Amino acid sequence: MGSVGLALRWEHRISSVADEGGRRVESSESAAGRGRASNSLPDDAALAAACLAGDLRAYERLYQLHGAQMRNLARNLLGARADAEDAVQETFLKIQRGIASFRGQSSFVTWTFRILVNTCYDARRKQMRRKEQANDDSEHALPRPELRAPGAHPTLRMALERALAQLTRQQRDVFLLYEVEGFHHAEIAAMLEISETASKNALFQAKKNLRGMLEAPRSAEAGAQ
Repeated sequence: MGSVGLALRWEHRISSVADEGGRRVESSESAAGRGRASNSLPDDAALAAACLAGDLRAYERLYQLHGAQMRNLARNLLGARADAEDAVQETFLKIQRGIASFRGQSSFVTWTFRILVNTCYDARRKQMRRKEQANDDSEHALPRPELRAPGAHPTLRMALERALAQLTRQQRDVFLLYEVEGFHHAEIAAMLEISETASKNALFQAKKNLRGMLEAPRSAEAGAQ
């Protein structure tokens, strides 16, 4: 399984996760990302209506607005660029085939990302079945992100890869959707089909677990300097 580069400043973000000690500390970068996720499509209803009417230009517009973010999320969930591209393409096919089922209970974008997340879940299960059939125990079932933060210490980078792989699926997915992609808990709850409380609890546990797993490597890094 290929590695993947997460599109955020991991060194800054994970350091704040490890340092905050249970307090909610949100950087301006994170807040700005959440604003983009919530307000990036003012004409959400109009776009949904156009897609329902079969307007192919509306699907093109949807891809122009959110295709890059969809590919990024799929890479983070699946670990390989090719798998991510396949998941996004399959997602758009599912959107076109199932557009009549959209009832407006959530935003059109949230509904779209829920389809993407479920498509990635299906792809994950296929990956795991292939690994089981091959009796290959040399890799984890979850992807290992490759950090690209300039100057990131190798010890911290390897520790983060291990730490993310050890989170539960829900903790990891909520962490990625909230901290990396900038979605609100209400949007994440709709995508993962869980409650907002469950989303908040999963994020809290993910950050708590990451802090605990990263404190030792960070201490070792400080001692080496």
